[in-house]
Amino acid sequence: MTTILKLNAGIGKGTISRHLYGHFAEHLGRCIYEGIWVGADSPIPNTEGFRNDVLAALKKVNIPVLRWPGGCFADEYHWKDGIGPSEERKRMVNTHWGGLVENNHFGIHEFFRLCELLDCEPYICGNVGSGTVQEMSEWVEYMTFEGESPMADWRRENGGETPWKLKYFGVGNENWGCGGNMRPEYYADLYRRYQTYVRNYGDNQLYKIAGGANVDDYNWTEVLMREAGRFMDGLSLHSYTIPGSWEEKRPALGFDDTEWIETMKKSLHMDELITRHSAIMDQYDPEKRVGLIIDEWGTWFLNEPGTNPGFLYQQNTLRDALVAGIHLNIFQQHCSRVHMANLAQVVNVLQAMILTEGGKMLLTPTYHVFEMYKVHQDNELLELTFESPDYTFGEVTIPQLSVSASRDASGKVYVSICNLSHKEQANLSFSIEGAAHEKVSGLILTHTELNAHNTFEDADNVTPSAYDGASLKGGVLDCELPPASVVVLTLE
Repeated sequence: MTTILKLNAGIGKGTISRHLYGHFAEHLGRCIYEGIWVGADSPIPNTEGFRNDVLAALKKVNIPVLRWPGGCFADEYHWKDGIGPSEERKRMVNTHWGGLVENNHFGIHEFFRLCELLDCEPYICGNVGSGTVQEMSEWVEYMTFEGESPMADWRRENGGETPWKLKYFGVGNENWGCGGNMRPEYYADLYRRYQTYVRNYGDNQLYKIAGGANVDDYNWTEVLMREAGRFMDGLSLHSYTIPGSWEEKRPALGFDDTEWIETMKKSLHMDELITRHSAIMDQYDPEKRVGLIIDEWGTWFLNEPGTNPGFLYQQNTLRDALVAGIHLNIFQQHCSRVHMANLAQVVNVLQAMILTEGGKMLLTPTYHVFEMYKVHQDNELLELTFESPDYTFGEVTIPQLSVSASRDASGKVYVSICNLSHKEQANLSFSIEGAAHEKVSGLILTHTELNAHNTFEDADNVTPSAYDGASLKGGVLDCELPPASVVVLTLE
């Protein structure tokens, strides 16, 4: 059976912000230390302490924004511990993640330098759970104030002669849980208070992000928008794809067909979450001024055997690649409300794009999806209508296809397609209106084994290759997708 899709290349549906392709780095396991930061004295090739291989890989995918320092760690992080000479910085125990000693060698100066090297925007998450209003206020002053003040003078003493440009600032993290176990009414009042002292200095204008809901807690969104919506620019949402249950997570490897389709179904649930949270936001913000910031998303499996459970280190398979493609397609379809999304996390944690082991590094299937999809960044979302065939396995039925399309400034059109079925090929025929294109090219990520993944011994087991299954003639694009595949087409 062939699925008919109608793509109107002349009708734009909004701008796909590059920030939908954002990332997240927390002081958790081997994400910061070993994954990104090894120190200037490390035998691992580095630039000012940052791994050269990781820097190069992240620059290649045009990483637009990086969230730091957490996560749950943010609400026990005190920024003054991470400035000044590294040997004099306060040591602490990371009580959330593994109980190891945090030496604070990676602090605010190192984070901004990382963002400079990556040419990406910084996104700071402030401490509401265990921090004070004064502490948060002074942090913003330290980072962004140019004049004479105790904090600005201190920054200059520590080598920061000029203030940094900072747009995105989160006022707390998961304050319904690890950030304080608060009720929405209480956090709404706290948010209003804290954000008052998160000031704009000079021409630095902050985009203030309130801590939003956990998955489908629609009451949290209702209360926050009603009580504090006019004081925020963004409202976060956290949702992880967890086959099984939170209490009984399953391994990243060795899954069967039933777990495959369950994971696909739970990934597609992101569309309902965005739709329902957006409907509540629309009641209080019909102009869509407040962005929905999905700053934690991704798969969450059991840690790999033999690793510290508090490090959340997991392998990354073809299944993760489909999860990534589905989510990015959904985010793009909701680009009028969703301003940013941040995959958790960038290196060595959860659905990581990069894994490291000593001096070795590999790129995961998830990384390759981000590399393939980067062509959508800042493009115009295009009108696309179709009815997906069903994909059924056992007692579960879901749509077989996830598709999104965009147009760049030069007129090129990009179509990203996920075939979720682990058994059936997908045959598609696009009727294209509103533009004339003469040729089509593409990349495909797939494998004959659903559990396929990259290892340090075989780092290229799952990598993109040229796709030759598409033809373009007379304004009609025909293509065939093998099972369990991600394809990105370019029409010129």
